[in-house]
Amino acid sequence: MDWDKLRVFHAVADAGSLTHAGDRIRLSQSAVSRQIRNLEESLNVILFHRHARGLILTEQGELLFEATRQMSKKLETASARIKDSKDGVFGELRVTTTTGFGTLWLAPRLGRLYEKYPKLRINLMLEERVLDLPMREADVAIRMKEPSQADLIRRRLMQINMKLFAHRDYIDQHGIPTVVEDMAKHRLICHSPESPQVSAGVKWIEPFLNANDSSVMMVNNYFGILQAVLHGFGIGALPHYLTLDFPELITVLPDIVSDPVPVFLAYPEELRNSKRVNAFRDFVIEEMVEDKKKGLNKE
Repeated sequence: MDWDKLRVFHAVADAGSLTHAGDRIRLSQSAVSRQIRNLEESLNVILFHRHARGLILTEQGELLFEATRQMSKKLETASARIKDSKDGVFGELRVTTTTGFGTLWLAPRLGRLYEKYPKLRINLMLEERVLDLPMREADVAIRMKEPSQADLIRRRLMQINMKLFAHRDYIDQHGIPTVVEDMAKHRLICHSPESPQVSAGVKWIEPFLNANDSSVMMVNNYFGILQAVLHGFGIGALPHYLTLDFPELITVLPDIVSDPVPVFLAYPEELRNSKRVNAFRDFVIEEMVEDKKKGLNKE
C-alpha cells in the first residue's frame, strides 16, 4: 500500500472530516478526497460512510485505522529514541499518574528536575485511568499498584500509608480526637467508596464512614480532600507524605494507619535507553531517597 495514502487515511479517520484532516496535513480538501478515493479503489473496499455530519469508518475502515494507529505509535517511539541526545536531555516526556499523587507529591518537586534539565518538557497527565504504555499513550507511569501489562520495565519506589489529618486551626477550635470513637463527633473528609482508588484505602476508611454520626464530605481525589482540610472543614484521610509539605497539618490518631500501598514506576521496554526516561526515573528515585531519610516512606 502507498504510505502517503495511508498517512492521509489516518488523518481523516482520526479527524472524522476531510476538511479538518486537510488542515492538519496541509492538503486541500479535494486532494485529501482524491487520496482516499484512490486508496479505496486500490483495496476495492469502502473505508468511510459519508453523511452530513462527517465521516464514519466502515468495518474495513476500522481494521485499517487500527493498523495505522499502531504504525503511528511505533513511529512516535522511533522518533523519541532518535531525538534523545547523547549530550543532554531535552524534548517532551509524557508522564501519567493519579491526580492525588501528581498534584500533591510530583508536581511540587518538578522544579528541581527542570533546574537540572531546563530543555526537558514534561507533559503531566493526571487521571485515574491506567494508560496503555506499550501503545504509547504515555512514556512513563507512576501507579499505586504493580503494572500488569507486558513488556514494561517496572520499579517499586515506595509505599504509601493513609492517615488522618486536621489543620491546627481546626484542632484549636474543635479539639483533637484521642480515641477512635471520638472520630464520630467530627466531620470526616475522604474518598467516596465508589471513586477509583486502591482497595487498601477503601477498607481502611470504611469503618470510620459507618461509625460517623456527625457529617461527611466525600471527594473523588486527594487534592480536593487536602483543600477542604487546609480550610479547616474537618478531618481528612490523606497520604502520609503530606507531613513534609504541609507542616500546618496535625496527624490525628497517629497509630491508626491504612495497609501499605506500593508505588511503582513503569515504562516500555523499548524506552530502556531513553535519556529523558532515565533522567526522570533517577530524579524520582533521588526525591524518594530524600523522603526516606526524613522518615516519610519505606521501600
